Amino acid sequence: MSYEGDAACLRSLITTGRRGGVKPMREGRLLWEPDPGLVRRTAMSAYMKWLEKRGSSFEGYDELWRWSVDDLEGFWGSIWKYFDVAGADYPVLAERKMPGAKWFDGAELNFAERVFAKGRDGPALICRGERAQGKVVAWQELERKTAALARTLRDSGVGRGDRVAGYLPNGPEAIVGVLAAASVGAIWSGSPPEFGTQSVVDRFGQIGPKVLIATDGYSYGGKWTDRADDVSSIVKSIPSIKKVISVSGGSKGRGLAGSDAWEEATGGKEKLDHEFVPFEHPLWILYSSGTTGLPKPIVHSHGGILVELLKSLALHNDIREGDRFFWYTTTGWMMWNYLLGGLLHGATLVLYNGHPAWPRPDSLWSLMEETETTYMGTSAAYISACMKARVEPRGSFSLSTLRGIGSTGSPLSTDGFEWVYAKVKDGVWLESLSGGTDVCTAFVTGSPTLPVYSGELQCRALGASVQAFDENGSAVVGKVGELVITEPMPSMPVFFWGDEDGSRYRESYFDMFPGVWRHGDWIKVTSRGTCVIYGRSDATIKRQGVRIGTSEIYRAVEKVPEVSDSMAVDVVSKEGGEEMVLFVSLNEGASLDEELAAKIKAQIRADLSSRYLPDRLVAVPAIPRTLNGKKLEVPVKRILAGADPEKVLNKGSLADPASVEHFVKIAKGLIAGGRGDLEAN
Repeated sequence: MSYEGDAACLRSLITTGRRGGVKPMREGRLLWEPDPGLVRRTAMSAYMKWLEKRGSSFEGYDELWRWSVDDLEGFWGSIWKYFDVAGADYPVLAERKMPGAKWFDGAELNFAERVFAKGRDGPALICRGERAQGKVVAWQELERKTAALARTLRDSGVGRGDRVAGYLPNGPEAIVGVLAAASVGAIWSGSPPEFGTQSVVDRFGQIGPKVLIATDGYSYGGKWTDRADDVSSIVKSIPSIKKVISVSGGSKGRGLAGSDAWEEATGGKEKLDHEFVPFEHPLWILYSSGTTGLPKPIVHSHGGILVELLKSLALHNDIREGDRFFWYTTTGWMMWNYLLGGLLHGATLVLYNGHPAWPRPDSLWSLMEETETTYMGTSAAYISACMKARVEPRGSFSLSTLRGIGSTGSPLSTDGFEWVYAKVKDGVWLESLSGGTDVCTAFVTGSPTLPVYSGELQCRALGASVQAFDENGSAVVGKVGELVITEPMPSMPVFFWGDEDGSRYRESYFDMFPGVWRHGDWIKVTSRGTCVIYGRSDATIKRQGVRIGTSEIYRAVEKVPEVSDSMAVDVVSKEGGEEMVLFVSLNEGASLDEELAAKIKAQIRADLSSRYLPDRLVAVPAIPRTLNGKKLEVPVKRILAGADPEKVLNKGSLADPASVEHFVKIAKGLIAGGRGDLEAN
């Protein structure tokens, strides 16, 4: 039997059409145009005027973008000079290839040094949680705590190239942690406390951190979760950890045995000295999971991240000194690292730790009013949730300071676009973005100098040679294709940790089109230069912006004795969002009732986090596999979306050709009835 839905309910999630079931949304209605006064005040206009004074004049954004990807040396060299990155000139691009591009050879810099270079006054961080009133951290205090923690790290034997891990919520401690690690030349890696022990060990265990900064618990949705025992298990499982620094999660926390207190580690009055490192020196490690193996530890560089976030946040997001910059995120999503980049521009970061809709569905909008936020970053999933809860910020809150709203994580539906302009604020600039953990930025993005069309992303990012490729590797316009990047970007990973010969790196991005980065999304580039993203084209799952590898889900689910096999796929809902369906094949005598469904979810929550919980659980007779045992997630995903099974797989390659028939029946709607029987007869 199925649980949480029958074939008709499952079928209602799927859209049909060409290219594996992708159906274009009803995009294209003009929703917003910038007035000339706004355009003149933007950083994008200032940059274009700066270029013009140096002999490079462009008629509009499209011409500027084409120059930025045709003349990489000229464009990235201009970014280096415009933002005065390191004074001297260096060869911009020694070798123009992917992978292996070498940027600004000979330059030495430090990401943290750039954050504190201008000695700013006023608030650097405004921190809020579910219960506490929160606090404001001034620039001087942020620098003092960073210097003190840097000294603690040095005294603990941490130096250039060593790893420092943070098991922390989105609060000031995580910001101080990453800046202190960067300052001494160490490599930061973070994970939110919502992740269970195994998920954290799968990540940090690969990179061998010397120091772990961890919380003893956290609150989410009004519920306290103790993490003291989890931290103890993590430390026992990772022998490289020599020191633990404890951050109190609140009044219910019981501390961490054998740890140093955060207050002691950051209590000194040291001068902040920075370790200057080569451009490609590792800054942090993020994780993006695939369909097999452990999560990929993606290493980004000081220089690559610095020049990318200087460009993207200033020119595309129009973040400037004095802004109050917010993004709803955890420390496990790359948008937290992206948010951190606001400090490079003198913006005040607004940090929130907790459930976005607790205690009320409109709580985040209240926070925007209270903190006088100027740019609010969120996700398509949050906007959809506000629509369903009938939230109307326009009539409930004063959002006079709010000039921009960013949405990412998954495609924003046309209804989501319309809702922002109808229910949030007249004249607000809505910027839909798409990028990834892999590059820690957006390569399809927005500009306050361009109009906003419903369902469309305004432009391809400067320096990002984004194209839609058909099956033959040819660029197409006005048609859906594979999102590819045909020229290198500085923020592409320098390597994967532990990938000594680079094979995993190459397999992740360059297998389909050699020498061209294939990202794993469907995209359409329109004739006017806007873009539409249609979700994942590969087998990974995207939940609230975080790409989740199915291998992690399978390891958890298949621990449950009743489950013999499983498969997770993303499907596109009628609203344009993505939903995860988990198919399970059960051992003889088991049935997918409410008790077993709860057991499966509990195992996922314990090993990973609630982020990995499926939207649907469905029992099937068998999971389709190849003769060599590989699960066929992508063909199944395309079949569920309405593609012809004969065109997406070869039944002769299947270990059990009959295993796919049940998925074909589901896609065709041949099984009917409320909560009907999805098992083959």
